[in-house]
Amino acid sequence: MGMFDCIGFIGVGVMGEPMCRNLALKGGDKVLAYDIDSAPLERLAADGVVAADSLAELCAKTHTILMSLPDGELVRLACYGEHGLLEKLTSGQSVIDCGTSPPQLARELHQAFAAKNIAFADAPVARTRQAAIDGTLSIMVGGDKSVFDRIQPILACMASDITHCGEPGAGQTVKILNNMMLFQNCAAIAEALAIARRAGLDEELFLQTVGKSSGDSFALRNHATKAMLPRDYPEGAFSVRYALKDLVYALDLAAAEKVEIKGAELVRERFEKAIEEGLGERYHPVVREVIDS
Repeated sequence: MGMFDCIGFIGVGVMGEPMCRNLALKGGDKVLAYDIDSAPLERLAADGVVAADSLAELCAKTHTILMSLPDGELVRLACYGEHGLLEKLTSGQSVIDCGTSPPQLARELHQAFAAKNIAFADAPVARTRQAAIDGTLSIMVGGDKSVFDRIQPILACMASDITHCGEPGAGQTVKILNNMMLFQNCAAIAEALAIARRAGLDEELFLQTVGKSSGDSFALRNHATKAMLPRDYPEGAFSVRYALKDLVYALDLAAAEKVEIKGAELVRERFEKAIEEGLGERYHPVVREVIDS
């Protein structure tokens, strides 16, 4: 592998691993991946993904680097840390942040990379892990239109819907608000299920009927029927702890824009209660157990 003839991928966790796999299987470039956990890298090797020994190696061999990291602090560390992207990347390379981070960090990184003539886009992903596996994610992109046009074919390996939402930070803002709405939707369904169960209704019939009515939603078809109904909330999925992190980003945005969001504040209380009850690592629809225990 020569210089700059690969795509790099940092963070092959719950969402990152299937995204990286689709990039390797559908894209035209060799994929080089880096993670502190070797297990997903070993699985990805079967699909031709090469494990990088360090971020420095990734920077030396790739024209574009995608990050799928759990939070903004890790993104900041990967970019600003010793031997990080800002230190090691050079003019003409590109960075795409596919995780959920604060919009302010995205704007800050855009400026920092632009000063070195490195393109940056925030491109957080939405939908479920299954969508990541199927390559049918929805990706919201913030950044310059020219950068969006250049990275769209890369993102298309992982997503069926790719939207240019606006300037740097806009993708993160849309994603954070999307998640805020999803969490409130799940809580509303959990409240309805609690009442339905205690009123003696068949829970499955209840959800099927609402699903044919105006109460239908993505959350009902996915989170409610696949997790809340069987009361199955696996670890290793989008956990309460990560959901709370995204919700706090939304609350920070609301405070900055001087908007009172009582619904989101209530969901935060429920997420915090779930963590207190030892459910922090479980799939976030476990909020049903806080509401209907």
